[in-house]
Amino acid sequence: MQIFKQGLSRKRAEKDSQQEKRFQQLITIRRVWRYIHTYRARVLVALGMAVINVVTTLYVLKAIGDAVDCIVGPGAVDFVALIMVLKRIGFSIVIASAAQWTMNLLNNKVVYQVINDIRRDAFENIQHLPFSYIDGHAYGDVVSRMIADVDLLADGLLMGFTQFFTGILTIVVTLFFMFRESVIIAMVVVVLTPVSIFVARYIAGKTYHLFKTQSQIRGEQTGLIEEMVGSQKVVQAFGKEADAAAQFEAVNRRLETASVNAIFYSAITHPATRFVNGLVYAGVGIVGAISVVNGTLTVGILTGFLNYARQYTKPFNEISGVVTELQNAIACAARVFELVDAEREVPDAEDAIADRAPRGDVALDKVCFSYEAGIPILKGISLRASAGQKIAVVGPTGCGKTTLINLLMRFYDADSGSISVDGIDIKQMTRAGLRGGYGMVLQDTWLKTGTVRENLCFGNPGATEAEMIEAAKRARVHKVILRMPNGYDTMVSDSGEGLSQGEKQLICIARVMLTKPKMLILDEATSSIDTHTELAIQEAFLELMEGRTSFIIAHRLSTIQNADEILVMNAGEIVERGRHDALLAQGGFYYKLYTSQFAGDFVM
Repeated sequence: MQIFKQGLSRKRAEKDSQQEKRFQQLITIRRVWRYIHTYRARVLVALGMAVINVVTTLYVLKAIGDAVDCIVGPGAVDFVALIMVLKRIGFSIVIASAAQWTMNLLNNKVVYQVINDIRRDAFENIQHLPFSYIDGHAYGDVVSRMIADVDLLADGLLMGFTQFFTGILTIVVTLFFMFRESVIIAMVVVVLTPVSIFVARYIAGKTYHLFKTQSQIRGEQTGLIEEMVGSQKVVQAFGKEADAAAQFEAVNRRLETASVNAIFYSAITHPATRFVNGLVYAGVGIVGAISVVNGTLTVGILTGFLNYARQYTKPFNEISGVVTELQNAIACAARVFELVDAEREVPDAEDAIADRAPRGDVALDKVCFSYEAGIPILKGISLRASAGQKIAVVGPTGCGKTTLINLLMRFYDADSGSISVDGIDIKQMTRAGLRGGYGMVLQDTWLKTGTVRENLCFGNPGATEAEMIEAAKRARVHKVILRMPNGYDTMVSDSGEGLSQGEKQLICIARVMLTKPKMLILDEATSSIDTHTELAIQEAFLELMEGRTSFIIAHRLSTIQNADEILVMNAGEIVERGRHDALLAQGGFYYKLYTSQFAGDFVM
């Protein structure tokens, strides 16, 4: 009895799961339809063209039967009537071709406009997602949803427009023509039709889940490829080529299995429907031949019926394939809409302060933060930075230095406590307004694909040529740029090909200098620069930081000796604070950090 109950419970759970999947498919289809509805005028015209194409195509089949009846027997051909029929056939073919061309043109425009809208909405939502979402999802998976999944959705929509509706319409109109000629033969066709419907429904039910799994694994594979290709130097440096290949092989095998399973069910579509087609054609042929012998049908009408039968069964082949493709498209659309619907970061308050010129007074009061519940990263951090002060933040790896910067820029919101600028809580300011007051130079350099000029003016598009060159000179990168093939108009890629890591960092520094912010964040900003260049950059930084509130994160403690205050962090807390000389004199945690850079007795 217990086993029986468990089996019944399992079946009930499977049934609920299937109902949930169907419900989710319906929601996805409705979402896609909302995008299509925007272009309903073009859709209606395309559907009208489809009706004209189907009706004229079927009329040609009827006219062929009429032409056969014009040939009564040997030497008994009604040429006058035959020529008239041939003219009608030619005219109908021209109309059908024009209608099909117009329909395809409109369908293509609608589909790619819809795809453009979906991609736009997805990309726009990415710009407003919290950093917790970006950090918690593989970049490759996000890229796969934006590109591969949307492309597959486009393919499914194209097939849906061009083949699905036309196929349904062909079936309906063909039945109308057949019932006009012979109810008995038409009924033979109608009786055999449910077999094709059953086959199509069975295949559709199997393929949705399989194609969704395929899309998910494809996104995982894209992320792995992006990760390994982008880190190829590291992989080779550690001799992990075999491990990387094995990891890729495992994902590739899973994708192969999922793809084979999905394609298997889609592949049996045509053989199954062709079998049904043969039954329909044979049924029409046998009943029609008997009717001709009995004199209730002419040979021409039977010819037309056989053509109707072929035309009637043809859409079932297409529709079955389209249904399979649509299942793939719906599965991909669901993944894309997950990205479109991803919860955005908490919006700015309606009365949030947008544009203001900050003085640069920054204060943190008992700020606590954790990325995961129960695992605190910052524990009651409090500090005050007056306008123009240089605040250095030091400590071992993982102590919370970069997290502190993320909170200052409001990439994340504190769990408790408050952060203010000029006495105003940053939650009462717009994010754009807050971040516009900061200049930020990170350890990881980033250049956008474009000219050096475009990269330098990225944060200040209205900068003059003189201002741009002055910023480049102050960052000690002007001469480097002049040595490039086209100077400031030289194209660079996001990977910075042809530039050393230090040169890319110099361009990033010049970019911030050009924005002239009131507050600065320097997160290991000179870590990729040689010591000689760093000394020159430090001079430029001192000039840049003059009169500006600056937060400096540095591992090389020699670079922050002139800071107005040094905050020493450990395990998410500020354990010491003060100036360089005073902290050394204490002989505490900072002293150990400082001396460890000259003696290997302390592990950071």
